[in-house]
Amino acid sequence: MREAIAGYASVTVQYDPDQVTFEALGSAIRRLVIKRPPMEEPGRLHRIPVVYDGPDLDAVAARLGLSADEIAEQHSRPIYRVFLVGFVPGWAYIGPLPEQLALPRLEVPRKQVPAGSVAIAGRQTGIYPLPSPGGWHLIGRTSVRLFFPDRDPPSLFRAGDRVKFFAVSG
Repeated sequence: MREAIAGYASVTVQYDPDQVTFEALGSAIRRLVIKRPPMEEPGRLHRIPVVYDGPDLDAVAARLGLSADEIAEQHSRPIYRVFLVGFVPGWAYIGPLPEQLALPRLEVPRKQVPAGSVAIAGRQTGIYPLPSPGGWHLIGRTSVRLFFPDRDPPSLFRAGDRVKFFAVSG
């Protein structure tokens, strides 16, 4: 094996086919997965305060047949997992979002979304770390800073971290 690269929902394994066959490598990986000891809950836990007053909150509530308070309650109930950090510096794809909150992305993305905007799309949620274009439904905002260009690593979140949102008043 030369390298293993974690992806959003997969692991790419690069190997030398002159050293091991695909079948033998697959068999070895399956044995490792079966023998793996139980793990503690991985990742750091981040508690993120959210003011649920986003510009799309009422439209999201109407489309889903819920009240704005129910959207906030359902969004803040789970402890989420950071799947991947990317798109823009500090952006984390977080989920899975409760099924009852799932919506497709906006048909026409916004040209500018304010930093700190808390958003949902598909079965994911996220926080815009910087002002940027975006096509997710904006349901709230947070004051938590997510991107630190002078730090290593520069992102607050890392893949595998856990995120717990909680409602605060604005």
